[in-house]
Amino acid sequence: MVIKKTLVDIERIRRRCAETELDFCTTSADVPPLHDFIGQERAVRAMQFGLTMKANGYNIFVAGPAGTGKTTYTQTVVTQVAARESTPGDWCLVYNFKDPDVPQAVTLPAGEGSKFQKDMANLTLAMRNALSRLFEGKEYSRRKSAILQELQQKLDRDLEQLKEDANAAGFVMKVSEQGIFFIPVQEGKPLSQEQYEGLSGSEQQVLEERLKTLQGRTEELAFSGKLMEKEADRVIRELDQQLIRETILPMVKEVQQQYREYPRIIAYLNDLVEDITANINCGVAGQEQDETDDDPYRNYRVHLLVNHGDTLGAPVVVETNPHYYNLFGKVEYRSRLGTVNTDFTMIKPGALHRANGGYLILQAKDLLADANAWETLKKALKNRQVTVENIGEHYRSVPTISLKPEPIPLNVKVILIGSQKIYHLLQQLDEDFAKLFKVMVDFEVVMPRTPENLKNYVAFVGSVCRREKLPHFNKSGLAEIIEYGSRLAGNQNKLSTQFNEVVEVIQEAAAWARAAGAGLVGGQHVRQAISERIYRSRRVEERLQELILRGKILVDTAGAVVGQVNGLAVLDVGNYAFGKPSRITAKTFMGNDGLVNIERETEMSGSIHAKGVLTLTGYLGSMFAQTKPLSLSARITFEQLYEGVEGDSASSAELYALLSSLAEVPVKQSLAVTGSVNQNGDIQPIGGVTEKIEGFFGVCRARGLTGEQGVIIPIQNVDNLMLSHEVTEAVAQGMFHIYAISRVEEGIELLTGMPAGRRRPDGGYPPGTLFYLVDQKLQQYAAGLCQYGK
Repeated sequence: MVIKKTLVDIERIRRRCAETELDFCTTSADVPPLHDFIGQERAVRAMQFGLTMKANGYNIFVAGPAGTGKTTYTQTVVTQVAARESTPGDWCLVYNFKDPDVPQAVTLPAGEGSKFQKDMANLTLAMRNALSRLFEGKEYSRRKSAILQELQQKLDRDLEQLKEDANAAGFVMKVSEQGIFFIPVQEGKPLSQEQYEGLSGSEQQVLEERLKTLQGRTEELAFSGKLMEKEADRVIRELDQQLIRETILPMVKEVQQQYREYPRIIAYLNDLVEDITANINCGVAGQEQDETDDDPYRNYRVHLLVNHGDTLGAPVVVETNPHYYNLFGKVEYRSRLGTVNTDFTMIKPGALHRANGGYLILQAKDLLADANAWETLKKALKNRQVTVENIGEHYRSVPTISLKPEPIPLNVKVILIGSQKIYHLLQQLDEDFAKLFKVMVDFEVVMPRTPENLKNYVAFVGSVCRREKLPHFNKSGLAEIIEYGSRLAGNQNKLSTQFNEVVEVIQEAAAWARAAGAGLVGGQHVRQAISERIYRSRRVEERLQELILRGKILVDTAGAVVGQVNGLAVLDVGNYAFGKPSRITAKTFMGNDGLVNIERETEMSGSIHAKGVLTLTGYLGSMFAQTKPLSLSARITFEQLYEGVEGDSASSAELYALLSSLAEVPVKQSLAVTGSVNQNGDIQPIGGVTEKIEGFFGVCRARGLTGEQGVIIPIQNVDNLMLSHEVTEAVAQGMFHIYAISRVEEGIELLTGMPAGRRRPDGGYPPGTLFYLVDQKLQQYAAGLCQYGK
């Protein structure tokens, strides 16, 4: 009765997709292409809200497992929304004449930045040419010569007067490269040294006093000459400046007129006039510069930092490598003759500059790999401005002079894409995260298996076939794809939204169809694609099965043994998960140690598994220790377990082994067990049920199916079954069985073939039941301990 009651029907172990469910199509080509994103209604609504909400702090975090299409969807929907929005302005950097280390940021409408850059380049060239012609012209040379000639004439007059005064004083004045000299004369002839020494003392004294006077006049004349040269330089400088201003001012006014609506550009051009007037002279006004020279006009260039001239709508920037410099820009340096230098034209923008006024899409994992990038991004979003600053400047022991351009106002919506784990970690560990990313777009991994979603699935297959130019799928092929979607979802009533894996199966099935020369992809091609995918990944599973078959790993699939049960676990090797049977044994004896989990004692089990084992004590106490103390010592272990164990899905198997040991009733080794148990004896659902069944089936098939083998699962897991065609065929032939139970009693009866027994009003159990034997053994332990204790 228990076997018949718990046996799962063949129709319930794999939900097939009948071709009648696909009456809306003949092939995947019959359904219009899919334009909307399917199975993510919650995520779509959240994304729409996040993109509509323009308030500060409403940045978006798109969370979901890999393969759900969240990145593709995000880029698609953001691009669509951005195309309907206005294009932000360009940003230019110009020289700051008042503070050269802080270049000024100027914004212009989209496309006007490059125009402003060209206008300034043309203005600079026009000024260079005009000043070159000015300083090389006859008028400038005439006015400059007049000033110098006037100076020379005055100097000549002063020298002539000095010469006359020297003659009157009895000296002749000689002018040479060494200076001005005075030689005494007598009767019109220069005195020799002997003649001078032959003069009386009074005559020599008179000559010396006159000489001193003349020398003083000479010094005054020299000083006056220097003053006159300075005055001439000043006059020439003023002339240069006047001519420069008269020459360039009309050109600058013309440019100012074009940009009269931009006060910062007007002020910049005014500063430019003052700078060029003060710093450009006739010696460099028109000379051509090469790369090794300092160009006097270099500060009059415009550096176009962000150009949206070709942008339609708001910008959407996807930064695939979001390290600090790629996000926030940098100041580059040029090495020359062993030294480095830079200027404002070597400031490079980052993704945040390019996305300003639009949207910036980043992968959260890549962003968080650079702590500086994450912290700086938060500051930029909080302060609503972005700056360009080399991160190395923060760590220098001695600060160096570098450019630091003006911060640019920031208006951007940042969209991070990552897993739910990253999202929750940021929520817990970063207090700023919740303030800055207020919208979570949560992607589901499954969607209901409804007729509407079946139609969407078929449309998705058709879209992939059209995009990849693949042969289309017939009804049998589409049915297999839908069943594969339910298998990925792990639920008969759901379909997986991990479309990356579905696309891979579509592509591989199409390849097998082409290899077979088929015009359409059928169910056999999809089965082959799935089978080949499993074969490529199951090396570890086959190795474990080989060890079991060779007796290296002890797992029985026939006979009956006391205190020994086949438990089931799931091993994940990255891209493939499979079930692995393990032998669970229990030994009971007299003592007060209670239930001891050997894995826990050796620190080979996780906390969840330890909890599951400790739960068994509560069940035993409630069932067998209401009128007597629970006195026993028991040891439970996974035999040949070396990698550790976690989870409570084996707790029911451990309980069956324990009950078998206490009752000394053997357990059928042809059955394997999975499912957790609570203290009330209820069997609770677990994960990976399909993989666990297929793992035990693989061992049984390798040894030979007897018709007695099977697996006991929680009844709540029946709708999770999407077993392979091989298992389904074996069940249909009666060579393998699936049992679904809800209570411990059902499980132990299946394993032992003996009734469990129901507790009587006096607290005991009917003779001939398994629980009666367990109760008797516990009474013996209690009495024995009492006797030996005395």
